[in-house]
Amino acid sequence: MLSLALLIFGYSAALANGQLSLAATIPIILLILAASAVSAYRKWPWKYFGHALFIVLVLALGFHWFPGFHNPKVFGPEHITADATPFTMYLNLDKPLAGFWLVLLFPWIRPLHELRVSLISGISCMLIATGACMTLAVSLGLVAWAPKFPSVSWVWALNNLLLVSFAEEAFFRGYLQGGISRILKRCPYKNALAISVGAVLFGMAHAGGGWQWIVLASMAGVGYGVAYHFGGFQAAILAHFGLNATHFFLFTYPMLHPA
Repeated sequence: MLSLALLIFGYSAALANGQLSLAATIPIILLILAASAVSAYRKWPWKYFGHALFIVLVLALGFHWFPGFHNPKVFGPEHITADATPFTMYLNLDKPLAGFWLVLLFPWIRPLHELRVSLISGISCMLIATGACMTLAVSLGLVAWAPKFPSVSWVWALNNLLLVSFAEEAFFRGYLQGGISRILKRCPYKNALAISVGAVLFGMAHAGGGWQWIVLASMAGVGYGVAYHFGGFQAAILAHFGLNATHFFLFTYPMLHPA
């Protein structure tokens, strides 16, 4: 109930500040319709419809296709380091809606784990995934060693934790990986398949950056998936945010400017 109250308060404040218009109620109404369709009291045809509608909404919200969201620009375009491509950051209000929908609707997305187990899983997977991904990124000439602490660091960190890592892990690990594991519960390889599918789709979501980013994001997705399997939702968020933070603070961000 606290999560729902904070969600309502946050989006009400955004509406009052002009960052949302009435057109933004369209996807919210459609999400409510999808939630009703996937209810435990509904028959399977309705549930299939609800999940299909939700996936369409995830794509539309993720690509900012719905009107009514006036996502405020925090900064940019600016060069975080002199040799980096320019970076612009917005506080996206549309994309996180799908993450909130999932967390509020499906308790199984957030399996219970002891805090110690979640921390160990999240930190371990973050270190392994970060080492593998950043080593490959440097070898491909995408980034270079560039320690820094820009003036926008705090707002970047809050945005990446609360609006990026949270939303993406809710969908790719909680919904997709968790859902596939539940569907394939009798398959002995269900966890490996679920982690792989979630990771590949996460990689494809980064196709805009080219094949290199597909490979890197897929590798990272495996790490986040393992963290989710052993430590739950919070471990996956920790691994995801930890890798992103390492990239931001210690390497070229977002990537080296093409020669």
